[in-house]
Amino acid sequence: MPPEREAATLVVLAERLPDERRVAMVPREIARLSAKVRVMVETGAGAEAGFSDDDYRAAGAMVGGRDQLLAAADIVVAVRAPEQLAGLRAGATLVSLGAHDRELAAILLAQEINHLGLERLPRITRAQSMDVLSSQATVAGYAAVIAGAQALDTLMPMLTTAAGSIKPARMIALGAGVAGLQAIATARRLGAVAHGFDVRAAAREQVESLGAKFVFPDTSGPSSGVPGSGQPPSGLTVAEAAGGYASDQTVDQQAVLRRALTPALADMQLVVTSAQIPGRPAPILIDDETLAAMTPGAVIVDLAAETGGNTTRTRADSVVTVGRIRILGSTHLPSLMATDASRLFSNNLRALLEHLLDEDGRLRLSRDDAITDALLGAPPIVKAA
Repeated sequence: MPPEREAATLVVLAERLPDERRVAMVPREIARLSAKVRVMVETGAGAEAGFSDDDYRAAGAMVGGRDQLLAAADIVVAVRAPEQLAGLRAGATLVSLGAHDRELAAILLAQEINHLGLERLPRITRAQSMDVLSSQATVAGYAAVIAGAQALDTLMPMLTTAAGSIKPARMIALGAGVAGLQAIATARRLGAVAHGFDVRAAAREQVESLGAKFVFPDTSGPSSGVPGSGQPPSGLTVAEAAGGYASDQTVDQQAVLRRALTPALADMQLVVTSAQIPGRPAPILIDDETLAAMTPGAVIVDLAAETGGNTTRTRADSVVTVGRIRILGSTHLPSLMATDASRLFSNNLRALLEHLLDEDGRLRLSRDDAITDALLGAPPIVKAA
């Protein structure tokens, strides 16, 4: 009879990408796992998020250098996939973002390392507590409005003073997913007149429940092709794909959509865009013609910058000025709120690990489990000799 395997060794790596201040696991969640697995944390991993090495030691973790930890690891967790995993043994498992990075996939395949790509988590009820995309999108939506408000030349709320009155800023979220809805809620709290847009008809109720105006027409009235009145413009399909994402649209449909949105966008001071397609470049919602029609001094915060952006002028991690319109393309907005973003990320990871670990602290990777199967992705294609 083969000897029983020991409980897994879980390693938390420090993030090394520029401007990434989050940490994959915080001391509170490590304390909940340390009775089941051996936990090791890279020195300084939580410093940028406000968690010291002593905090991790008090939670039951060992703190050490990267090379030492990788050599001992069965499971490695990180926010962003590390660029270097030299020293990690074959058969180990990496849990991180980066599911759509083909170069990373090739490296991990060559090293025989399993990758649980967190973007691939299925959108099913029992996986909701593990969904890092949703938790981090919540932080990004909030941070987007804060960053946009700082960049505006005007105030967000209405003010009435002895020196005169100031009208509230007008804000719109293009994409009413988790990030867009949080952006709407945050803008409303800051006193802006908030609007929301989404090609998914089901999003209207969610936008209006936050006290915002849904600028995209419903499907009940006569078609005018103008946002806010009746049917969608001719040729535009309002649809929802699996997992709650908007279905992909043709080039012609996107062009129709951009022209229909232009009148609404021309009146906005702050625009937050978050339209993305998993594994694909982000759709263009704002082109040069729309930018030319927008109010001078308006600010666009593009949450899709990492996948190409929702405007024709977005550049990742840059501020682009077109006329008097500023486009913020930060790909690290959750890191601006690193402490709470890390807490949420860590809570998701802890829920996932509790699902993957058996009662003796050993990792189970079964293709028979819908969550594990989705996270592992498609099995590699092996060519015949």
